[in-house]
Amino acid sequence: MAMKLIRTLLAAVFALALALPASAGKLSLAQISAYLNAMQSASADFTQVNSDGSISTGKLYIKRPGRARFQYSNDATLVLASANRVAVFDPKSNQPPEQYPLVKTPLNLILGRNIDLSRSGMVVGHTSDGTKTVVTAQDPEHPEYGTIQLVFTDNPTELRQWVITDQSGQKTTTILNNLTEGGNFSQLMFSIDAEVAKRR
Repeated sequence: MAMKLIRTLLAAVFALALALPASAGKLSLAQISAYLNAMQSASADFTQVNSDGSISTGKLYIKRPGRARFQYSNDATLVLASANRVAVFDPKSNQPPEQYPLVKTPLNLILGRNIDLSRSGMVVGHTSDGTKTVVTAQDPEHPEYGTIQLVFTDNPTELRQWVITDQSGQKTTTILNNLTEGGNFSQLMFSIDAEVAKRR
């Protein structure tokens, strides 16, 4: 009976020890906000899983606030976020790029000048499994614009991927590799007008 009790206590202690990293590893919303606000520029390789199951790869450049460049390696497709717009350049089209207001895309939530995830109604999910912290955010004033689910690891804090769910419910997953903070990227890298002129 004594041995059984000891085994039960040991099992309970072991279970508690395994549970501690999950609690300790969960990043707070304040930590994540500070991390994103400190990221003035960054670059990374990315793999994108589209809503139809197709996969694309490429290079991502970020220059906060408000600018991002998704340079696809599969073809000459390019997505630029700049000047409060998002432009999609399709090499198979002879038409001007499709453009959308940046504020109407969930990507705006990580490219904004001052990110505050503690803002009322912005975060609709905040979980951790002990190895990663997952935050799901939306524009509290316009939840119809969709959500962005951000995945972070700890020690050190690093953004690993995001999943964007758009207005129609379509999901696009972007997985980041070799994320490097910093970089002196020129304004022309993010200029939609310059890219339009270049492709004429």
